Amino acid sequence: MPWIDSHCHLDAPEFAHDRDTVRQVARQAGVGTCVIPAVEAANFEAVRLLAHQHGDVYALGIHPMYTPQAQDADLRTLDNALQDHRNDPRLVAVGEIGLDGFVPGLDMARQQFFYKAQLKLAQQHDLPVILHVRRSADLLLKGLRQTPVKGGIAHAFNGSLQQAQQFIERGFKLGFGGALTFERAQQLRLLATTLPLSALVLETDAPDIPPHWLYVTAQERAQGRAQGRNTPDQIPRIAQVLADLRGISLEEVQQATTVNVRDVFRLG
Repeated sequence: MPWIDSHCHLDAPEFAHDRDTVRQVARQAGVGTCVIPAVEAANFEAVRLLAHQHGDVYALGIHPMYTPQAQDADLRTLDNALQDHRNDPRLVAVGEIGLDGFVPGLDMARQQFFYKAQLKLAQQHDLPVILHVRRSADLLLKGLRQTPVKGGIAHAFNGSLQQAQQFIERGFKLGFGGALTFERAQQLRLLATTLPLSALVLETDAPDIPPHWLYVTAQERAQGRAQGRNTPDQIPRIAQVLADLRGISLEEVQQATTVNVRDVFRLG
């Protein structure tokens, strides 16, 4: 059974010079499918075309960090795109959407406006969502209580066990990736071993959130070394960390996490 990278920004400019090679290397590593979420209306078509080119799947949405430049008209663009591609089996979710309480200077009220509007679109179009969860779990859950959707993935989850259980109760899987590979991430590792395997999916967030073996420290960056670029072929190695933490086989992790993504996105 092939691996699935449940969150990969393959359209990112960091891949401009070798995108096809990056995807080929991931396929050779056993990553059969990447989920490619959009971040703004301007890249809706790019992620759709990439998914079709590489046999992957995609999501359309407006990322909370792109809300400062987003226009109200972008919500109509999203609505129209979801309608136009409603019969496209590669369109699997509304995303990446959500709230970011970490990045300074982001207007939370504006983020909330776009988040709530996109939940309504997901509800109308009967699609799950891919959520950006950064110091925002309780606010996201409040939105989901007000506007229930067909589940989805809480991407790069790093909340409490109680918050995790509330997402799971609402049909969500929780995304774990490079951050899990750091020994100091004790709370995250505890979550990854405490939660049921049926609730976990694997992701890279490539080119971001590199695992520890690709991470470049601030001191090294100050000396001129570039931050390591994350790539979807890292999924099996991240999975091995999860398997070791849980004391189970790599094959069990592969089987469960692949089935979990297929279930939440209703893939054949």
